[in-house]
Amino acid sequence: MAAVIELKNLTKTYHLGDEALNALDGVDCTINAGEFVAITGPSGSGKSTLANIIGGLDKPSSGTVVVDGNDLSHVYDRQLSDYRNHHIGFVFQSFNLQGTQTALENVMLPLVFSRMKPKDRKARAKECLDAVGLGDRLEHKPSQLSGGQRQRVAIARALAVKPSIILADEPTGNLDSARGDEIMKLLRDLNKQGITLIIITHDMSIARQADRVIQIKDGKMVRG
Repeated sequence: MAAVIELKNLTKTYHLGDEALNALDGVDCTINAGEFVAITGPSGSGKSTLANIIGGLDKPSSGTVVVDGNDLSHVYDRQLSDYRNHHIGFVFQSFNLQGTQTALENVMLPLVFSRMKPKDRKARAKECLDAVGLGDRLEHKPSQLSGGQRQRVAIARALAVKPSIILADEPTGNLDSARGDEIMKLLRDLNKQGITLIIITHDMSIARQADRVIQIKDGKMVRG
């Protein structure tokens, strides 16, 4: 199985006045294509920083990060934006949906940056909502949907760009256990279709479902 993510001696340092905070400190890690990996660790451990760098939302201070064949170590913001728009599907704990837009319009949003014609964007968004079981909720706004349905819209939005990697940060954190189980089943099914799945979680019942658990503590990888 080929590596899709390769991190070598990765560091991220934040400067707070005269103080330097090492959010990541020499992380080495490889994640294979099609793998389901859970990244765990206490609050402030660096797991979200690691996820942000993998997702192209942040840059490392030093070290090498290669994702899906893209060396993200020293690239311009425009290149990071292109990478995010074509390779990564994001799913967040708080859903991050536009409250004034319908489910269909929310899923179409990441496609605005593509060169697809409007009618093709609409067709792709509908296809993604059908895939997560919301084909009958296209015109519903987030306030008209349950928490589980809103997260399904968020997953459909992540799928819109046909990503090779889904990066989910506490995807069940705002859901009850039954809805959380439904979302996890949906994410596992997508993983079985070949999408690399990375979940950031503090919930060990979710982490145990992964092929592998990467544990971060004080900016260092202590397991994985």
